[in-house]
Amino acid sequence: MTKKIRVLLVDDHMLVLDGLQARLELEDNIDIIATASNGLEALEKAHESKPDLILMDVSMPVLNGLEATKRFKAELPSVKILMLSMHHDKEYILSLIQSGANGYILKDVSSEELVQAINTVYQGGTYFSSGASDSLFSPATESKRYEELTKREVAVLKEVAIGLSNKEIAQSLSISVRTVETHRQNLKNKLDIHTSAGLIKYALEHELID
Repeated sequence: MTKKIRVLLVDDHMLVLDGLQARLELEDNIDIIATASNGLEALEKAHESKPDLILMDVSMPVLNGLEATKRFKAELPSVKILMLSMHHDKEYILSLIQSGANGYILKDVSSEELVQAINTVYQGGTYFSSGASDSLFSPATESKRYEELTKREVAVLKEVAIGLSNKEIAQSLSISVRTVETHRQNLKNKLDIHTSAGLIKYALEHELID
């Protein structure tokens, strides 16, 4: 009899958890042994149930996927970790790889690709869905994104990168705080960078600041 892959599912959205569990339980070689809604709960359940693989979301309350991955690798180093996220930001992916994740797939993949990723990671390989791979290995995409920024967005990015607050940026550029907030959100959406640290790194890489 083929050994089943013991999987722990982690996501803070119950509907997503239910859907993943229902789909994966159709596979003869996968056994969903537990579910959790945040990284801390996942750690507790992993110590109890000893999964082979953890399929985990990145953005979660209490303890996010990145911090949970670091702790899993310290406390349960043999467990395989496959990240499932809607973010294809290069910074997210690189941080998770450096923390020990064995794979990263986007939530828009087919259920067949999800199963393939689980099997690949369980067998000792690494797996990145096409969208994640594109973000990691396509510098041309980054150039195109930069070209899409307006002059005002570039100005706001420079101010963000030197550590100014929204209020300070508003005063510096003679615009409202609400307008600054809108520009910051547009920057995050256009560049697919969702943290201030990521924006600062992006500005440095593109020589917008010293």
